[in-house]
Amino acid sequence: MNPVNPHLADTGSPPIPEAQAWLRRYEGARGPLLDLSQAVPGYPPHDDMLARLAAAAGDAACAGYGPIVGDAQLREAYAAHVSELYGARVDAGEVAITAGCNQAFFVAMIALARAGDAVLLPSPWYFNHQMTLAMLGVEARALPCRAEAGFVPDPDEAERRIDARTRAIVLVTPNNPTGAIYPPHVIQRFAELCRRRGLWLVLDETYRDFMPGEGDVPHALFADPAWRDSVVGLYSFSKSYCIPGHRIGAITAGAKLGAEIAKVLDCMQICAARPGQAALAWAIPALAEWREANRQEIAARAAAFEAAVAAAPGWRVDSVGAYFAYLAHPFPGLAASRVGERLAAERGVLGLPGSYFGPGQDTHLRIAFANADRARIALLPERLAGFAA
Repeated sequence: MNPVNPHLADTGSPPIPEAQAWLRRYEGARGPLLDLSQAVPGYPPHDDMLARLAAAAGDAACAGYGPIVGDAQLREAYAAHVSELYGARVDAGEVAITAGCNQAFFVAMIALARAGDAVLLPSPWYFNHQMTLAMLGVEARALPCRAEAGFVPDPDEAERRIDARTRAIVLVTPNNPTGAIYPPHVIQRFAELCRRRGLWLVLDETYRDFMPGEGDVPHALFADPAWRDSVVGLYSFSKSYCIPGHRIGAITAGAKLGAEIAKVLDCMQICAARPGQAALAWAIPALAEWREANRQEIAARAAAFEAAVAAAPGWRVDSVGAYFAYLAHPFPGLAASRVGERLAAERGVLGLPGSYFGPGQDTHLRIAFANADRARIALLPERLAGFAA
């Protein structure tokens, strides 16, 4: 066979299908499957959202190409929402709509770095971020996030890892995989570091709508007009509106970088799918109370998960937030993949091995509890009791 791009060939395959295959060996002896592997909403979209999606899909106006950076109505609605949330002016011209937040990250990395450059990623990292950088020939340089620090990265440690090849620092908050929520003052220090060292700060806020408290403001970066020269914001509509299959995300960037981003988007997608854009332009202002109810439900599931693990001797939640918990297993020296495989096949509980999220993570499993209601989460203590990997 003729060779393929070596950067792509050297990139690992998506890991979730491998883990989900373990569940096929579970024979059901302990009750229903508890698939806690993938961050998907565990409840349906709002009925009115579904109706608007259906209407837009049947509208000839949505069947044609739209603007490269997204339909004006959605960009305006999202810019207004961001401006209100952060108490700072963000214009619709500083928003680009993408086919999901994974694409938003890919586009941002193409715009900011080239092969041979380096980007700092918080470690444990979201594996698709590392895979994207590997495909592009960009070094994913680990920025360690440790349990004793609540899995929050340290700006001073980040600065020590910057060299002439470094182009950007990525922060993911609330974090995937750990659930850690970075304090605003830490995010501010990273922004100041990037500005001082001539780097970009790429802030992935996919799970921003699931902060622990109502009205929590994640940071104050947009209050300083200088953000446009060094900050890129990423967001996903998938979780907040329960529409991951519609693949809609957003990039917030200053006009100069936005012009470069538009070049990438034109080559990659032409435009994001338009029915979802049409429905979201309505949903952002109209479903605020519904989003808040979902935030409260996810917070309740997080509390239920912590209570369930507390009733399972030996297991420990080291971090929890938004959709995720980072669960320390009680088997020192045993690979997390071994623990995860046996737990899935024998007890019908699937979490992802920490090793999927970078080196040095074999002590943990990542749990995505948002797709399980509280009744199912309550089954965990019995499943974990007496388990021996």
